[in-house]
Amino acid sequence: MADLLADPEELAASLGAQANDPKLLWALTAASRRFRGAVRHPVSLVAGDVVTLDGTGQQTLLLPSAPVIAVPSVKLDGVTVTQGTDYEWSADGILRRIGACWPDRLRCVEVSYDHGYAVIPEDIQEVVIDQARALYRIDPGVQTKTVGGQSVTFGVQAAIGVTAQWTAAVQRYELNRGDRP
Repeated sequence: MADLLADPEELAASLGAQANDPKLLWALTAASRRFRGAVRHPVSLVAGDVVTLDGTGQQTLLLPSAPVIAVPSVKLDGVTVTQGTDYEWSADGILRRIGACWPDRLRCVEVSYDHGYAVIPEDIQEVVIDQARALYRIDPGVQTKTVGGQSVTFGVQAAIGVTAQWTAAVQRYELNRGDRP
């Protein structure tokens, strides 16, 4: 099962369903994927992630996930550089070269780092549960439904919107790197 951003038990309680209901788990998985896609990073804790970055010719590089918890290893052109002497880092994902700039070369910096949340923040959990609840309740493809006359109209696709809380949480946790067109 995918790494869920909220507790199935909490969603189940709000829906009056069982936490192991396949549709409930599908909805929670889909909502978790949507949130990760919107913020453009895994959110959950990832230990020992290794990325290869392009040098920018600048003093700072941006790591592709946050929050950063540890940066145990940085290699420049295959040679290990020393934290505190050659580089420093921030929880926001900034990797700064001390007393120099990173070379302006492609794929010259390899970083091993830990990032994400060991405990998912409550505001993320809340909006993921809200989105999962909406996904759970919708009948895919059904656009209208009449019970008394037994009329059902099928649409091309059921649309799920987002709440203001979802938008605010995405803005709070997304990586604002200026890399969107």
